[in-house]
Amino acid sequence: MSYTAHTDTFARDNLPPREQWPEFLFELPELKYPGRMNCATELLDKPVTRGHGHRIALRSPDDACTYTQLFTQANRLANVLVREMGLKPGNRVLLRGPNNPTMAAAWFAVMKAGGICVATMPLLRAKELTDIITKAEVTHALCDKRLDAELKAALPQCPTLQTLGYWHDDGPDSLDERALQQPLWFTNAATAADDVALIAFTSGTTGKPKGTMHFHRDVIAMCDCFPRSMLQVQKDDIFCGTPPLAFTFGLGGMLCFPLRYGASTVLVEKHTPQTLLETIQNFKASICFTTPIMYRGMAAMAGGFDISSLKKCVSAGEALSDATRSLFRQATGIEIIDGIGSTEMIHIFISHTPEKARRGATGYAVPGYRATVLDDEGKACPAGTVGRLAVKGPTGCRYLADERQQNYVRNGWNLTGDAYLMDEQGYFFYQARTDDMIISAGYNIAGPEVEGALLAHPAVAECGVVGSPDAERGTVVKAFVVLKPGHPRGPDTARQLQEYVKSSIAPYKYPRVVEFVDALPRTETGKLQRFKLRQ
Repeated sequence: MSYTAHTDTFARDNLPPREQWPEFLFELPELKYPGRMNCATELLDKPVTRGHGHRIALRSPDDACTYTQLFTQANRLANVLVREMGLKPGNRVLLRGPNNPTMAAAWFAVMKAGGICVATMPLLRAKELTDIITKAEVTHALCDKRLDAELKAALPQCPTLQTLGYWHDDGPDSLDERALQQPLWFTNAATAADDVALIAFTSGTTGKPKGTMHFHRDVIAMCDCFPRSMLQVQKDDIFCGTPPLAFTFGLGGMLCFPLRYGASTVLVEKHTPQTLLETIQNFKASICFTTPIMYRGMAAMAGGFDISSLKKCVSAGEALSDATRSLFRQATGIEIIDGIGSTEMIHIFISHTPEKARRGATGYAVPGYRATVLDDEGKACPAGTVGRLAVKGPTGCRYLADERQQNYVRNGWNLTGDAYLMDEQGYFFYQARTDDMIISAGYNIAGPEVEGALLAHPAVAECGVVGSPDAERGTVVKAFVVLKPGHPRGPDTARQLQEYVKSSIAPYKYPRVVEFVDALPRTETGKLQRFKLRQ
């Protein structure tokens, strides 16, 4: 790390000490990147200059946008950032908007200008925005006007944030109007491959989000690993799905992956299982990214839609249960591609192709990554033994000024916080988050395994399983259950569910306490917030 295009060196100054970084691997030929790289040049400018500008890049319910149109809109917004808003390379830019074409163009504009993107989920409140803006010392913000209330409420507590622009704004000073006055061309910042491109904040399943720093080369590496080997993307593919662009799962699946391969993506601001099925039907989408809970909802109504265009479905965000996998396969004929990634690693590092799916397994290490299971001493576990998942590859964890770096990276490995076992064929089987292991009367019980058993019962719509304090056993398994319509709450239903779990997995794992609830606490990305259930 010698050359940098950043005149504002905040990000580089706040990287962890080099000895706390993971080991990086660039073993595949496609991962050998030059020393200077701007990810916007790779993903957007090159397709245009190579003659693919006429192809559709973005689709939305209102319109379609070619690669050339996206390129010129990103250039105009980059000119606004630099010429009017005074952006210097290395400044942090907050992006706040739902999945729409302007959000995508704004992301590329920040990359082109050499800024560092700090994208945020639309549902974040002022307190959460304040924490992020303060931690990343954000200087500029681009925001969808419809989401301005919480940002404005945060501003008095955010002295570093001085410069704001709004799109979807009717005012004369709107970003949309200002962009129209700017040239169609912009000279991209000559960023180093290891200049920070984005600070992604974890989605907060543990309640304390951390800022993860990713370089320009990391954005390209995520595109050159999982989608290349597991999806085999073609130019005619049309992507769709639910993850927000502010979440690295969505940044990859909903924007960077399709553009890396000359394909297109459908950006819809809000989805339910029904609207996602409508999107697949209306846009003839072929690849879908979403979470297990959405696939469960889609399975129940898939028969009412023409989704014959759909070829590949990717699930991540939380563990995919066998019950959900088989339910969706029976409804659609499609084998879901499971995957585990993390904000720290930027995207998916363990997955499988549809034909190599195995019951109960997340998959095997994505080409470009190595994965293993370690014991508490940091030694590799024998096959079939539960331990801590450890990964290394072309991407890895670098927290923004956070002492938790030493917990995530050990001896060059990224420790994801997941308990897994690996079989002799190299397949990885999820057990729990390491903090979701319930120890009850001396038994280790994985909450997600109990959830998987409950989800197979026809009365259960959703469930979450955690450990609950108990005077006699120390901790007992407690299930929070959302029932499907038409099923009564009460002790009889609770007993039926308990007996069902006893008959499908080891009886000692059954939930001794069942509480019926209207809804489960989830992050905006769909992850179950078990820490809230524990509280």
